[in-house]
Amino acid sequence: MASRPRNEPFAEQACPLGVCDGSGWILGPEDVARPCECREQRLKRSRVRGVASAIPPRYRGVSFDRPPVSDMARQTETEGPVQKVREFISNLDSRLEEGGGLWLSGDMGTGKTTLAMLVSKEALHKGHSVAIYSLPKLLARIRRTYDAGPDMDSYSTFFERLTAVDLLHIDDFGAEKRSDWVLEQLYALVNERYEDERSIMLTTNLTVDKLEEQIGRRTVSRLTETCEQVALFGADRRQENAPY
Repeated sequence: MASRPRNEPFAEQACPLGVCDGSGWILGPEDVARPCECREQRLKRSRVRGVASAIPPRYRGVSFDRPPVSDMARQTETEGPVQKVREFISNLDSRLEEGGGLWLSGDMGTGKTTLAMLVSKEALHKGHSVAIYSLPKLLARIRRTYDAGPDMDSYSTFFERLTAVDLLHIDDFGAEKRSDWVLEQLYALVNERYEDERSIMLTTNLTVDKLEEQIGRRTVSRLTETCEQVALFGADRRQENAPY
């Protein structure tokens, strides 16, 4: 007779599907336990707890049907990139399953971050795990692990969580100050996800050549192989929409 496993990380939480008693297991005939459908989702969330996975307030309302994205879809410079992002989202499950990523490049204010947030928002809506960071903030978070107290993640734990999420969304690639330490951290993170076939989405103001100078050819090579590149052109939308 199989009893329900104990010491589950979510044993006292309600089942999001309303099926099990919150343990992640369903007791069937002859007291044989079988896993609830919620179990895999909840174990995945517990493995990546501690990473930034919430959409920032400014981008929580992003939608293809609302400005600025609806305006971008009607403009010559940006209608193509918007369509590519729409296609990526329409095939999101298979793209993430295959480790396919997205690389959004262009000048400041052209809508890269907004389009990337659309992808992350949809991934979260579909139940995928997502980590969202600007690169400077991510590197600062990694540095803090070196002085981690008993209630903080160690470097190895945090690194494992970054490599475990279904989608790693990093904004502002190339905005960090170049150093040997930065090159080492970026290569380790990108290479780990490359080998595990896990998706990365990035935004950058830099061309491929300039990004190679900033973060190294080995790292850029892996990003180039796994990410669909989408270039955005046009004026700075932030300045266009700024109040007089």
